[in-house]
Amino acid sequence: MTYIWSAMIIISFISAGITGRMDETVNAMIGGTQTAVSTLISFAGAMCFWTGIMKIAENSGIADLLCRLISPVVKRLFPSAGEKARYYISMNLTADLLGMGNASTPMGMLASEELDRENKTPSRPSDDMCMLVVLNTTCFQLIPSTIIALRGAAGTSDPASIILPIWFASAVSVVVGVAAVKVMCFLSGRRARGGV
Repeated sequence: MTYIWSAMIIISFISAGITGRMDETVNAMIGGTQTAVSTLISFAGAMCFWTGIMKIAENSGIADLLCRLISPVVKRLFPSAGEKARYYISMNLTADLLGMGNASTPMGMLASEELDRENKTPSRPSDDMCMLVVLNTTCFQLIPSTIIALRGAAGTSDPASIILPIWFASAVSVVVGVAAVKVMCFLSGRRARGGV
């Protein structure tokens, strides 16, 4: 990634020099850094607010309640996972559901490590590991705090108006992702048994 960014910067300066737009390029660079800093400051305030709301949910027991509520779904989606792995998966998905990205990452890593320990074929990921990756990628969030904060920092008059479309899009992506993993696991299982 470093090489790509470095190449883009070098090509931009070479193009600016060739076309005689070096002043505009430098001004755009300075203006861009100022915009980035002001956006970051606005974003930080909104993120602090939403992180506080999520922390209240965690401390009040709402996160644990949600974890217990999604436990039956986790058992169905991860049938081969052990009890410890399913606990980490439930906590990971609950944190994602509440928009607590910082809390979900360590739980996702612990779940992955536990699933890896349980994996009978270490040379390739298990079906449960694939399902975990897909669910983390397509995660459904009740409160998409990051996007709301970014929209607020950009000056949108109603930053939360995006919630319903996000719920719809993320619900569809979760369903499609889970279905795709189930189909691929079924096909790979048949292939391993010599059925295809």
